[in-house]
Amino acid sequence: MYRTHSCGELRATNVNQTVTLAGWVQKVRNLGAMTFIDLRDRYGITQIVVEEHSDDETKAAAHQLGREYVIQVEGRVIERESKNPKMPTGDIEVVATKITILTASVTPPFTIEENSDGGDDLRMKYRYLDLRRPPLQRNMILRHRMAQEIRRFLDSEGFLEIETPYLIKSTPEGARDFVVPSRMNPNEFYALPQSPQTLKQLLMVAGYDRYFQIVRCFRDEDLRADRQPEFTQIDCEMAFIHQEDVLEIFERWARHMFKNVLDIEFAEPFRRMPWIEAMEKYGSDKPDLRFGMEFADITDLAHGHSFSVFDDAEYVVGFAATGCASYTRKQIDALTDYVKRPQVGAKGLVWIRVDGENTKSSIDKFFSQDDLRAIAERLGAKDGDLCLIMCGKKFKVLSQLCTLRLEVAEQLGLRDPKKFAPLWVIDFPMFEWDEETERFYAMHHPFTSPKPEDVCYLESDPGRVRANAYDFVCNGTEIGGGSIRIHDAQLQATIFKCLGFTPEKAQEQFGFLMNAFKFGAPPHGGLAFGFDRLCSLFGGVESIRDYIAFPKNNAGRDVMLDAPSTIDQAQLDELFLSLVKPE
Repeated sequence: MYRTHSCGELRATNVNQTVTLAGWVQKVRNLGAMTFIDLRDRYGITQIVVEEHSDDETKAAAHQLGREYVIQVEGRVIERESKNPKMPTGDIEVVATKITILTASVTPPFTIEENSDGGDDLRMKYRYLDLRRPPLQRNMILRHRMAQEIRRFLDSEGFLEIETPYLIKSTPEGARDFVVPSRMNPNEFYALPQSPQTLKQLLMVAGYDRYFQIVRCFRDEDLRADRQPEFTQIDCEMAFIHQEDVLEIFERWARHMFKNVLDIEFAEPFRRMPWIEAMEKYGSDKPDLRFGMEFADITDLAHGHSFSVFDDAEYVVGFAATGCASYTRKQIDALTDYVKRPQVGAKGLVWIRVDGENTKSSIDKFFSQDDLRAIAERLGAKDGDLCLIMCGKKFKVLSQLCTLRLEVAEQLGLRDPKKFAPLWVIDFPMFEWDEETERFYAMHHPFTSPKPEDVCYLESDPGRVRANAYDFVCNGTEIGGGSIRIHDAQLQATIFKCLGFTPEKAQEQFGFLMNAFKFGAPPHGGLAFGFDRLCSLFGGVESIRDYIAFPKNNAGRDVMLDAPSTIDQAQLDELFLSLVKPE
């Protein structure tokens, strides 16, 4: 056999045993009379020693070794004279009696250690080497453990894991599809699924009342730290349920995951926050509740003081930055510059420093001390706080202030990745209006059911309609979301009409689903969690790339495989495709 033990397994209880290890050479230290070798596999590191009186063949093999050589070592376990308490195997070492070089290695382009000297691009190019590093190995192990816990819980609740196809029909709404040409059907294309949405609804029609799948999904959209063109969803659907049933079972699932993976328990039920409250208090439909600094509307207090910036604004809103009254003018100017960046897009920032009886502000020329104190009180400011205020169109300024709130919290060290604040955001708007195309779009997807009490507004006032939709949010990140689906064909037709679909277009795009509903569709609903995001949340890292074995870079490229790439003309001809050069 290649090994009797792993490189992370041996302890003091193994002293005097003869063992065989195999792995990669982490480091070689040649001290003349003796040579020390750190041998690594995914389980850990064991120190190998080649002594002065070792046989010539073993010493010769040791002198040939370089970093990342793959070797097999036979030897005897002894107690180390100089123990290393930082290593699980630090009480022992193995005196080599035989070293076999299984594979030599060229010098790697970066150090394969806890902290590497390789940049992101270099490590992405040699991802298979980066994956040897302990941080990436821990991430992959965490991902594996989480997948097992997901399956264990859902299986215990009666869910069936059912696979759905990757080659499906392209449908509108949402992000762009990745499309696949069909050789057997010239000039026709499959789409890769953005999610198995319609397929899992068809499984409900088929009678499989509890379905789940840990499934790959594909979206052709601009990338960022928590977004990849291909990603993994924990996709779930249930029949004969109301919204409360979904929230109850998946809150228990979330508690199960926190308990069994991170050993964290929550004493209180997860908070449920209507969408409009999340927007007005935090400026986001995925609020970070690890800290306070809630927003307050001060429009009524701000208007009527001959300060045109406020008087002309639709909405004036602010928050109290905890303990920031000591900020210097330079620090406040830096925050002002921050909100003026194109990414935020604000025109400026108003501040009020609450410091005992002496309240100072950038607008004290227009507002009396009593006026300023009234605003500070509305914002919940205490002595030592700094009120930060912005104005403009309501939802635009709320979003801008949210960005500032998160930046201030980051500066104050309030966004602790080891602290978790989960909640449900509920009662989303059914539709959102797009000024450019002058039409409504589904905020989630066109199969989301409206609140029964709002159905009467579907045609007269669509913007007023709320959806039976819900998001699971933690630490300012949307981890998952879903809705109760429409199971009534007539209601579905009305929704399509609100979204600008003609009956013919709706039939063309979604006829397979609408036809299925004619054969008896049960009330159903579900949700999907972003598995990569959940892994990065549990691991305390913002980027999901660290929890995907072979991710793409920010340009959507796999720099290791050099994909996407051109294909041969013969393949293009076979697919009846011709290429047009971009302008």
